[in-house]
Amino acid sequence: MSHATTAPSPIHATRPNQVAVGTIVWLSSELMFFAGLFAMYFTLRAQVPEVWAEATELLNVPFATANTVILVLSSFTAQAGVFAAERYQRRRTGSLWQVKTWGMHEWFVLTFIMGSVFVGGQVYEYAVLVSEGLTISSSPYGSVFYLTTGFHGLHVIGGLLAMLFVLGRSFAAKKFGTHEATTTIVVSYYWHFVDVVWIALFAAIYLIQ
Repeated sequence: MSHATTAPSPIHATRPNQVAVGTIVWLSSELMFFAGLFAMYFTLRAQVPEVWAEATELLNVPFATANTVILVLSSFTAQAGVFAAERYQRRRTGSLWQVKTWGMHEWFVLTFIMGSVFVGGQVYEYAVLVSEGLTISSSPYGSVFYLTTGFHGLHVIGGLLAMLFVLGRSFAAKKFGTHEATTTIVVSYYWHFVDVVWIALFAAIYLIQ
């Protein structure tokens, strides 16, 4: 008498989201890039400390602190947008003044505004420093200051463009689903990375003088 064999049931493995993993790997390479900028900054500082002592007196620490607070708070608004995206809430369900009813659109628009204010503040700071004689070619400090903060500023602008892409994709989609939510989450990874890098830059440039 033959006995029928029962085929084993297939095992379904849970795979990580490839877009999220790719973004994390790419951000790791960006982290190494900024690590190189930090190394350049501290190396030059050790070689010509007298130039640092003179140039850092031109920095407006209270203004930079306020600008930093705006950028850091934008990480919280971006994360609130992620929470809305995870529950597939595209836009607010109540009045504009009822923040608890906001969707991804409202939170990301607010984040975009705050990021734009930060970039505008950085441009204003550059204009003031240039008027006081600190340019990218005026001294080693000027070179490293504009390179480190400038590259970070470009990354912030890149994040703002990514937010516009997320908002545009969400508006164009007939239904806010998994793809739109994933894009929102991935962009938030980048934005949090930009914020963390700036906190380190702010501490190195403005606080540890």
